[in-house]
Amino acid sequence: MSARIHNVSIDCHDTYALARFWSQVFDCPMEPDDFPGDPEAMLRPEGGPTVLFLAVPEGKQVKNRVHLDLQPTDRTRAEEVTRLLALGATHLADHIGPNGEGFVVLADPWGNEFCVVRSAAERA
Repeated sequence: MSARIHNVSIDCHDTYALARFWSQVFDCPMEPDDFPGDPEAMLRPEGGPTVLFLAVPEGKQVKNRVHLDLQPTDRTRAEEVTRLLALGATHLADHIGPNGEGFVVLADPWGNEFCVVRSAAERA
């Protein structure tokens, strides 16, 4: 017997605003019954687990213990980082080596860290 990921939960103050950011990242619609001020919001990206945004009173204090690693599907890592920055992400660190391997660390508008790795085409 095994388990599977039902959803990934992300704590934040404004579930609707953060879900709107991530809906653009994943290019998937928000749930029609989510609304501003809702204590929960949900996304169902194609090919991935459900992402659940939960309202919490406290702010983010330290580095995430779990984070998402994103791999672009139709653009390069650099192009994806540029797109995500335009959506409202913040650049935190660049861990790309001389051979192109590595990742870029970004944060969503709430401060949750996530990484962007090379696309499959760049890895080939």
